[in-house]
Amino acid sequence: MKIWLNGGLQELDTARVSVLDHGLTVGDGVFETLKATEGRAFALTRHLDRLARSARGLGLPEPDLDEVRRACAAVLEANPMPLGRLRITYTGGLSPLGSDRGDQGQTLVVALGETDRRPDSTAVITVPWTRNERGALTGLKTTSYAENVVALARASEAGASEALFANTVGQLCEGTGSNVFVVLDGEIHTPPVASGCLAGITRALAVEWTGARESDLPLDVLDRADEVFLTSTLRDVQAVHRVDDRQLPGVPGPVTAKAMRIFDERSGADLDP
Repeated sequence: MKIWLNGGLQELDTARVSVLDHGLTVGDGVFETLKATEGRAFALTRHLDRLARSARGLGLPEPDLDEVRRACAAVLEANPMPLGRLRITYTGGLSPLGSDRGDQGQTLVVALGETDRRPDSTAVITVPWTRNERGALTGLKTTSYAENVVALARASEAGASEALFANTVGQLCEGTGSNVFVVLDGEIHTPPVASGCLAGITRALAVEWTGARESDLPLDVLDRADEVFLTSTLRDVQAVHRVDDRQLPGVPGPVTAKAMRIFDERSGADLDP
């Protein structure tokens, strides 16, 4: 396995990042995860645009996106596989201990790991912790991910693959690594970005391709929605068959099934929409 680290390909076993890298010591970094099918990354331009936005939001110098593209291409070519998770990580680089950044430049890592296609449906839980829709990192895809690790572990203990958050005012927000959609009276709704959720790439495409509406939704909409589904880079569109103790149909409902079909068709026809 070869990864890209600061300018070139390296063997995974010998690639090294300083123990004083700001991404390690204080989580000062941003990242993107892309789906790669047979060596081709999906929606690369949208992901790179968001990587740059996240870096600017964190106050990091904007990454050289041409270099990131070269890195992605090199890693995909060096590691052929049917379905992969392509991960771009960009951090504050070598820095003093503490929150102040150093002046040694940033760290760029691009890596690829093999993955499997997700099931058509999954179980989710809600968690008691909230997303802060007014926080400094709201809307940024940063490496400060421990909150998601804790929530996802709770979900795993409950036999679920995802945990859903409300925001501080009790509105449905997002999952640890996904966006959430609900179907009400045949219409698809999803929380707006103002709720504090990440502006997911798959979310944006699903909204565009299905005509879903952005709506402020109370968390308890999950108790009465006709259908629920998730979107993310590796889930694409995935139905939900259980929310906490509430059972939904074990197969995707008609609206979700149509959304899944539309997404498969549109994403298959355009690699970089």
